[in-house]
Amino acid sequence: MEKEHNWRPAALALTVIGVVSRLVPHPWNFTPVGSASLFSGARVSGWQAYLIPLAIMAITDPILNAVNHVPLFSYMQFFIYFSFVLSVVIGRRLWSSENMPRIALASLINSTQFFLITNFGVWVGSTQFAHTAAGLGACYVVAIPFFAYTVFGDLFFAGAIFGLHAWLSRTRTAHQFSNA
Repeated sequence: MEKEHNWRPAALALTVIGVVSRLVPHPWNFTPVGSASLFSGARVSGWQAYLIPLAIMAITDPILNAVNHVPLFSYMQFFIYFSFVLSVVIGRRLWSSENMPRIALASLINSTQFFLITNFGVWVGSTQFAHTAAGLGACYVVAIPFFAYTVFGDLFFAGAIFGLHAWLSRTRTAHQFSNA
């Protein structure tokens, strides 16, 4: 697959989908933000790939924080944003791949790193869990139900986003050849 030189339509579509998905009611962690980050790493070249997850979060965080009456900025955002940037890095390993098992594996790795990083952040800033290895373990155990939603969401949306992109790429290529 050749590099995506015209990244703006895909980036805009992913950003809009990500923003809308965070603002409509949904199960915890069942959004396409992780998959959009993975996809942007795989299909959007250069530094622009990192803008997609950061734009989604920067647009929606202030709205959600205002609605939920929480401070505009939280230390947790550092861990979340870092995780989504890492998702782009993981996506880079999929640059020329349309192999669904490989995409699914990357999605599972992505879900796992999100779980580990963000719940480490919860533990760091929490008074609920002792700052010991046992406290960290307890924090991860309590978060397992959220991890399931993350995995299901990432697999579902990665399949949808990568699948739609592959289908549109083939359709566009077939259309270009039929008009030649």
